[in-house]
Amino acid sequence: MISLVIPVYNEQEILEYTIKSVKSFMDENFGVNRDSYEVIFVNDGSRDNTLAIAEKFACGNIKIISYEQNCGKGHAVRTGMLAAKGGVIFFTDCDLAYGLDVIREGYAILEKNKQADVLIGSRRIHEDGYASYTLSRKILSLGFFTILKVYGGIKQSDSQSGIKGFRREAAQKIFSLCETGGLAFDFELLLIADKLGLKIEEMPVKIINHHASKMNIMRDSVRMLKDIANIKKRIKKL
Repeated sequence: MISLVIPVYNEQEILEYTIKSVKSFMDENFGVNRDSYEVIFVNDGSRDNTLAIAEKFACGNIKIISYEQNCGKGHAVRTGMLAAKGGVIFFTDCDLAYGLDVIREGYAILEKNKQADVLIGSRRIHEDGYASYTLSRKILSLGFFTILKVYGGIKQSDSQSGIKGFRREAAQKIFSLCETGGLAFDFELLLIADKLGLKIEEMPVKIINHHASKMNIMRDSVRMLKDIANIKKRIKKL
């Protein structure tokens, strides 16, 4: 079985399209049986009609996890990853920013490379990885990545892309040690994977579906830097 985890927060405008698109893709590529795949939507305390829409389409391979309090994307991803039953588990965003073909391609990479424990998408190794970004967003992304590389100690070329895959055993080890609820959770999981000696591979990805970011650059960047400092201290003690 392959599992796909998708965190959702106030996604009523796009959720129906996403569910239908994902189900069609997974049926076509992995089979329609209940034990061939599962898609887990984790409702992170949405305040709109997200939960009602998700429950409307939940059946068979489409599963819903929901809780009332908004705890952050990191918490939602962690909840879904620890609940997933697949031998290979991916997570991506509800807007399907990287498309769905990357799931099939990533699964094939992990099937071929049995030594890899974690597979992360990287925009920096794709020639068109940042093609749809505005100049200001490219500059901010480069600046933030530089901080993660120099201050955070990240070894990979792109820690923050929203598409990552894991073998089940690796996912259980990593996410059982994660604590960050906010946007720095990608940084945290990669540092933990490195600390555990897990093998991380990268695959080139690019933005296909570009939607306005919900991130407040100044507020969330400051919060992430604080989280990064705390994460580094905690992981040193593991």
